[in-house]
Amino acid sequence: MNRFSLTTRLSVMFMLVVVAVLTVAGFSFNYLCQQHFNSLNQQTLVEKLQTSQSILGAMPNIGTFDELKPQLQALLGTNQDLIASIFDGGRKVLFAHPAALDIPERFRNASHQAWEWQDQGQMFRGMTTQVAVAGQENPMTLIIALDVTDNMFLFETLKWWLWIGLLICIVVCAGLGWGVAHRGLRPLEQVTRAAASISANSLKERIPTASIPSELRQLVSSFNGMLARLDDAFGRLSNYSADIAHELRTPVSNLMTHTEVVLSKKRSVEDYEENLYSNLEDLKRMSRMIDDMLFLAKADNGLVVPEREWIALEGVVDTILEYYYLLADERGIELKLSGSGSIQGDVLMVHRAISNLLSNALRYTPQGKTISVQLSQNSTSTILTVENPGETIPPEHLERLFDRFYRVHPARCEGSPSNVGLGLAIIRSIIEAHQGKVWCTSANGSTAFHLEFPAP
Repeated sequence: MNRFSLTTRLSVMFMLVVVAVLTVAGFSFNYLCQQHFNSLNQQTLVEKLQTSQSILGAMPNIGTFDELKPQLQALLGTNQDLIASIFDGGRKVLFAHPAALDIPERFRNASHQAWEWQDQGQMFRGMTTQVAVAGQENPMTLIIALDVTDNMFLFETLKWWLWIGLLICIVVCAGLGWGVAHRGLRPLEQVTRAAASISANSLKERIPTASIPSELRQLVSSFNGMLARLDDAFGRLSNYSADIAHELRTPVSNLMTHTEVVLSKKRSVEDYEENLYSNLEDLKRMSRMIDDMLFLAKADNGLVVPEREWIALEGVVDTILEYYYLLADERGIELKLSGSGSIQGDVLMVHRAISNLLSNALRYTPQGKTISVQLSQNSTSTILTVENPGETIPPEHLERLFDRFYRVHPARCEGSPSNVGLGLAIIRSIIEAHQGKVWCTSANGSTAFHLEFPAP
């Protein structure tokens, strides 16, 4: 059944339901009709039998039976489907209607029992009883029956017509079911055609939900939501590819330019060495960029699995601050640590994330100012905050700071060749790998980056 189309399955189910209902209704009608006619026949037999018993019971002796024949004829001889026979105690026929019908001997002894008899294509249903007569040792036998052949023929005909009607109903219901299902599934076909027409160049298109039935509206809404997510991901991927090309073009262009200049004429060994050192700087920058992009690609595919060990964050931060003290002293910047906290995670990854934050803070902090690192811990999380004074970041940029190659002020980074806009993206990947979250706040000339880790 699963290999058939939805239209075919709905048509078959519609046909089966209708046929099942009609079958139950038809056979129920046939059964009720039979019960009704049987009840009428039984009632007729009982009435005739009781009336005949009353007439025969009032007879003083068997010799006066002939006087009762007119009454019996009026009672039992007017109905052409009624059969009646009366026997004396010696099995002599006293009354018979019709006279030519001979009822088998076995039914003459079935006292007070209903019986059925079929003879030469005719069906009879009757009852037998014994009637005591005054002055006679053996009782009289009274047999009354009805010819129900017409009823049986009616029921057989009705049954055949029922089967023929069911066959016709199967064909008609199959056609009607297919038409109804095909028309009912037309909105689904429209959704299918609309979905098939969507390509990478038309991800911004959406399937309208105004004319969609309520049963499909949730499906269409989910599909439109998927298109929105694909459009966003595709846009990010396109921008990412463009940013990669732009970032790699600069060092490659520098390498080509320096090399072409050096090769343009014969130069001294010192000139060649200077060019090689310059090329080495660009190559290191490209190597760092490639390593960062590989790390982010692994993080996107869930391949970055941090180790789980106890980490005292104040110790890690203190080690990193010692590394940056010399650079901070040159610019008159003070580094300050407060609070404590511990987490479970990968110490190398956490070290890298905090180093990136402090490197950014040093880059944008004015001379003579203070960079503070604050640690706090509660029952549910541990939060590390790196706060530095500087130019306030506009609110519209805060959500995108952690996107790859994104810079609030690209011109400010031209003199910083090591900054390619991947540091914050790497921080987010590291924190998310630890089931934490990262965000930035900036107001009143102060910017703070917050790293939240789940409580160990």
